[in-house]
Amino acid sequence: MVMQNLLRTSLARRDWLRSLAALGMAGGPALAMGAQPASGTGVQVAAVGGLVLCGVWSHVAEQASQTLAMPVTTVAAAPKEGVVPAFARGEAQMLLIHASDEAMALEASGMAGAARVWGWNQHVIAGPAHDPAGVRSVADGTQALRRIAETGSPFIALRDPGSYTVVQRLWRRGGIRPDARWLRADTGPRPQAVLELAAREQAYAVVGHIPLAFGKMGAPGIELLLHGDPLMRRPYVLLTPGPRHPATQEQRRAAGLLAEYLLSEAGQHALEAASGAGGPWVFGRDSVPAGMSAGADGQT
Repeated sequence: MVMQNLLRTSLARRDWLRSLAALGMAGGPALAMGAQPASGTGVQVAAVGGLVLCGVWSHVAEQASQTLAMPVTTVAAAPKEGVVPAFARGEAQMLLIHASDEAMALEASGMAGAARVWGWNQHVIAGPAHDPAGVRSVADGTQALRRIAETGSPFIALRDPGSYTVVQRLWRRGGIRPDARWLRADTGPRPQAVLELAAREQAYAVVGHIPLAFGKMGAPGIELLLHGDPLMRRPYVLLTPGPRHPATQEQRRAAGLLAEYLLSEAGQHALEAASGAGGPWVFGRDSVPAGMSAGADGQT
């Protein structure tokens, strides 16, 4: 049953990526002729929802608008299934999204230019308040997952791509082999429901800090147990129009100026200053070690 669910998810994702590529390649020129890009000066931005939920992007956009003396408007804030099509349709000239197959498909199809890392979000470990594996007392995520494995405490392999990537990285670095005796499949109706399953199973899970902190996921008896490990971060990338995107020359120039600002020292300072109480929620582009994906034996 678990394998059937994984196959369905993989097939749906494959079909979605194919349709995205077709939007940029097979229908590229026609799309450019028929689309209605946003009018006027400035830049329209589509941002993955967490950036807006935590308030960081709103502050950065305001600072960018003041610095560049042009409007920076957020026209879409949603999961990637919402913001990627908005960018491809020409409703936005900048896309802020996690590094992903979807981002690469936009570049490969000519809909976007090269993806560039703008910042990083953080994943954390949540689990039972009584913490049977002693995760609260360890220094980092690798040690935490070792404790969970050594004690045989239930651990949910969340199907969210970001969480999956972080878990694989920590398992690799810690020399941990998943074991069916303690590993649990994520069988919930949606990724945000994983902590409800964790409460029923008294299990641990690696989840995004922003949705946990801002109430998008949670369950009675499940608490934040570990955060602050740079190796548990995932990159946000920015994309600007590629040759098949229906942006005008003026819009392309404005998007390029915004991208340069966001990646500059001034833009990164604005990002750092925007995190607010309880943060930081988004970390600077140079905030992770270069060898973060190396395993225990130094291999990737």
